[in-house]
Amino acid sequence: MAAPRRDTRGILDPDGLLSRVRFRRREPAAALRPYLEHYWLIDWDLPRPYTTSVLPHPSVNAVFQPGGAELTGIGADVFRQELTGRGWVVGAQFRPGGFAAFDPGLPVSAWTGRRVPLTDLWPDAELPAGDDDTRVAALDALLLAHGPHPHPDTDTALRLAELVRHDRTITRVDDLAARSGRTVRALQRLFSARVGVPPKWVILRYRIHEALEAAERPDAPDWSRLAADLGYSDHAHLTREFTRTVGVPPSAYAAR
Repeated sequence: MAAPRRDTRGILDPDGLLSRVRFRRREPAAALRPYLEHYWLIDWDLPRPYTTSVLPHPSVNAVFQPGGAELTGIGADVFRQELTGRGWVVGAQFRPGGFAAFDPGLPVSAWTGRRVPLTDLWPDAELPAGDDDTRVAALDALLLAHGPHPHPDTDTALRLAELVRHDRTITRVDDLAARSGRTVRALQRLFSARVGVPPKWVILRYRIHEALEAAERPDAPDWSRLAADLGYSDHAHLTREFTRTVGVPPSAYAAR
């Protein structure tokens, strides 16, 4: 599998965040890599509070911090968190569809939009104090104790979600159905059970992530051309979706 991503997709105001915190990504153990994006580690020591904002990926996360550990299902809205004083957070970000290999008893949609104590699922979910290597080793041990449990449907969901992420020609669920050889209804059932959100949601979220990335570049993009590239009917359609999701129009976000 590829090394951890180096992009900042999904982070709103990445320069602001990365200038205030120490942010790292680490690879999980080899047996976990088909199912996990990476581990992410953040710590900070701030003279003034700072609110970080993230537009979630179609991914489940296991999140550890001084107050305890949580399982966070896929979130629809921008997630905001105030960082104050000194602190740390460590997380395991599953690939879209990857969490299904660790919780085969429930459809992943059962966790969508929810944040629950991770010990409700895994009573041994603890992260010891220590350096990055110690924490990564503990995460590996925890996850390997609970999986992965391979399944053909999980493998298919992982493959199709990755296809949506990288192939801009897939702009509708019908496109994905044609590429997968499955009906739209079958895709919807598969994504609900294994990813946690409908395939249309995944398509739209990845396209908005691309629009965010374009808006963060020094040179303002040609929004009409970008809208066409991302599969929107016109500039107005992209603007509506961006504004509904992020809270401001793309041009305002780029200016800010």
